[in-house]
Amino acid sequence: MAHRARTSHRASYYANPAKDDITEHDDPLIRQVAAGALGHEKGSVVAVDPTSGRILAIVNQKMAFSAGFEPCSTIKPFIALAGLQEGVLAHDTMIQVGRRRYMNLTEAMAHSNNKFFEEVGRRLGFDRVAKYDHLLGLGQHVGYNIPEEQPGYLPSAPPAYGGVARMSSFGEGIRITPFQLASLVGTLANGGTQYYLQYPRSEQERQNFEPRVRQQLDIAPLLPDLREGMLAAVLYGTARRSFDPYGEQALGKTGTCNDEGIGGRLGWFVSYADQAHPKIVIVVLLHGGGHIVSGPHASQIAGRIYRGLSVRNYFAQSEPAGPSEAAYPELVRASVSTNPSR
Repeated sequence: MAHRARTSHRASYYANPAKDDITEHDDPLIRQVAAGALGHEKGSVVAVDPTSGRILAIVNQKMAFSAGFEPCSTIKPFIALAGLQEGVLAHDTMIQVGRRRYMNLTEAMAHSNNKFFEEVGRRLGFDRVAKYDHLLGLGQHVGYNIPEEQPGYLPSAPPAYGGVARMSSFGEGIRITPFQLASLVGTLANGGTQYYLQYPRSEQERQNFEPRVRQQLDIAPLLPDLREGMLAAVLYGTARRSFDPYGEQALGKTGTCNDEGIGGRLGWFVSYADQAHPKIVIVVLLHGGGHIVSGPHASQIAGRIYRGLSVRNYFAQSEPAGPSEAAYPELVRASVSTNPSR
């Protein structure tokens, strides 16, 4: 009996996550590479064009279209955005994260430091955190004419466990979908235009596709600080498994937590590439048990996708000359010398 139970669990975890997908709507190259990178892991991949909001591929559509998951630490860039906009945080703000340890925004993003973002959340207060979450589309539909999309959930009061601090570091009490995260990351990637996500499902819809703007956010002056932290995460932080020194430079943020609502462990990675000419947003979500389900592991899967697309010349039309080195040379140096513990 015990042997059968273990076999059943293994079969459910290593089944084909995309076996029920309808594939003809997806970009065939992106779908092939994303499905191959995900393999038999219990997870989902969503790819979006940040310059138009067009959904390029959805691997494991059942999971992607579910009611939502805790965002874990993928909430941190958007809390940072609120903090920068409200003036409670600046690029060089040092926040105490230990008895004798302080961090700035770049390091806190790179290493996903919870105490840093808990303090930013306390400085903002629940009302301002909720205002920005709502402004960015949490708890709402961000797709246009996508009947399967779920709105997720945004609490109307601070969560009982941890309050606004934990809400700001882990997304406690929030239910978010891969589509909402793809929409948010696309907005950071393109400079502040939040498009409605669209998923054309016929040849006519593909030929007649037109981007639809949900809102234009005046956040361009704040984006360099966020991008520096997301790049640092990839170069030497929690997302370093996605780093490819010879491929396209991705920027991203990991997230790892236990989801008390649905049970099990979550691993997120939200990202985009390339930096100079953003062409694709990739969101990877893993769900299951064991330490393999983590944000760093999700970033590794995304790294496989970026490498697979790169070797197939997907980025050939926008080949920047070393964007990360040109923009943040000190981060490139740090990535060579830094070996963090997680």
